[in-house]
Amino acid sequence: MTDLTRKTAAELADLMGSGQASSVEITQAHLDRIAAVDGDVHAFLHVDTEGALAQAKAVDSKRAAGEQLAPLAGVPLALKDVLTQEGVPTTAGSKMLEGWKPPYDSTMVKRLKAAGIVILGKTNMDEFAMGSSTENSAYGTTHNPWDLGRIPGGSGGGSSAAIAAYEAPLAIGTDTGGSIRQPGAFTGTVGVKPTYGGTSRYGLIALASSLDTPGPCARTTLDAALLHEAIAGYDPMDSTSIDQPVPPVVAAARNGDVAGLRIGVVKELGGEGYQPGVEARFHEAVELLTKLGAEVVEVSCPHFQYALPAYYLILPSEASSNLAKFDAMRYGLRVGDDGENSAEKVTALSREAGFGAEVKRRIILGTHALSSGYYDAYYGQAQKVRTLIARDFANAYEQVDVLVSPATPTTAFAIGDRINDPIAMYKNDLCTIPSNLAGNAAASFPCGLADEDGLPVGFHVMAPVLRDDLCYQVGAALETALAEQWGGVLMTKAPELEVTR
Repeated sequence: MTDLTRKTAAELADLMGSGQASSVEITQAHLDRIAAVDGDVHAFLHVDTEGALAQAKAVDSKRAAGEQLAPLAGVPLALKDVLTQEGVPTTAGSKMLEGWKPPYDSTMVKRLKAAGIVILGKTNMDEFAMGSSTENSAYGTTHNPWDLGRIPGGSGGGSSAAIAAYEAPLAIGTDTGGSIRQPGAFTGTVGVKPTYGGTSRYGLIALASSLDTPGPCARTTLDAALLHEAIAGYDPMDSTSIDQPVPPVVAAARNGDVAGLRIGVVKELGGEGYQPGVEARFHEAVELLTKLGAEVVEVSCPHFQYALPAYYLILPSEASSNLAKFDAMRYGLRVGDDGENSAEKVTALSREAGFGAEVKRRIILGTHALSSGYYDAYYGQAQKVRTLIARDFANAYEQVDVLVSPATPTTAFAIGDRINDPIAMYKNDLCTIPSNLAGNAAASFPCGLADEDGLPVGFHVMAPVLRDDLCYQVGAALETALAEQWGGVLMTKAPELEVTR
């Protein structure tokens, strides 16, 4: 049998269903792969070998007993370390939570377990999801499997790198300003941000509560849709959860017919500052969709140009509020508690030691934006811009069914290249941030390799609220057409990682 780690999640489910492989065999194959290559990739912060094999064994027992199982039962998955899992270390990439083992499961983990999906471990991320490169993790940088000298994107670079390195067929990420889609684009994988409220935030260590959205990561459109269906749906534990049926994402991923679909190319998301190879692959993908019967027009969303500054006022403001609970008094790191220091001094020393530079930067920005005398000038104005961006989307969707753009202005850059230039780093999210501010569905799908560096390019699809299925419909059409050229999904063109240990 071909290496089990090279199979898609759907293929692995079929193998188990037909009795050709067990979940234990599949899980062990991926654990072996992690042991072989993760020393170089550093996608995982914690590998739960014992727990994963126990989960796999339980699924095999249920299948042997003839129980009806969910579509992805027994398939392994990598979980971003920002979602709580009972008894498993959960750090959010920060020293502030080093060694913390949650006493409960997040709703996301509960749904994964209910679906029989095997959780391999927790993946690396920018600290508290603040970053675009996974260089801000307190536990070291994750490397892009396409080129180990480059970043895999962020904040969920560990999840996307795990998939691209064949350490897991599926992963869960969270998307606050592009943290699923941007790593997907940089690693040649599929990354989906569901409609805000379409997936539960209960048990997610919050960054910005009005933006955070858990979602699926995979190597194929169908795999992402199957995972999306497993994790989505109303949750009474989340006050922002939408009490509506899950969109028919799996049916859309299996369909992939874009004939007659109206696609709008966003005028403002291209041109100066965009890498030529990125724009070339994007326009080729648009032309391909046109040949498949889609109606393509250019659409203007004039307020998208203000999305980046608005986002970097709204997000830090919410982050400064959410992270105020890390005060060394209730839980988390405690430094300087020697009986001599005051409570205020212990809090200050603990935050100094526990928070990294980027987290401190954003807390300071957010606290300033919310302070008396500045709230209306900064945070209030940013929220007005957010409304204008939502109106741009609404106006555009009166003309077209979906909007498209490059997922990122460039391909993956070298590790260390932008870490000391916050503005350059923030510009990675130019294309993805508008969808977070508006709360609509969006996804990145591989569309080729840039001529300049041979690295993956992402094709970004934005759909109206609760029309997540349209993202999958476009992604499936593009994937099928391009697979004829590539001989499979884009990952078939990735260089093979050397086994180092």
